[in-house]
Amino acid sequence: MPIYEYQCKDCGEEFERLMPISAQNPPECPKCSGRNVKKKISRPASGKSECGSCSSSSCGSCSSSRFS
Repeated sequence: MPIYEYQCKDCGEEFERLMPISAQNPPECPKCSGRNVKKKISRPASGKSECGSCSSSSCGSCSSSRFS
């Protein structure tokens, strides 16, 4: 499931939700409980900085992975 970014049109709160692609109803605002929210356009994550097995991209374990 993708993480979507939303902004409440009533109170201005910005928040993220893990939502199924097929979700029809907007999520509830965590601040005011309203449903007048707008999905924001976000930049997708590239995943190129880390291989997932370490915290440093220069550790050497990523040299044969598709992330190098």
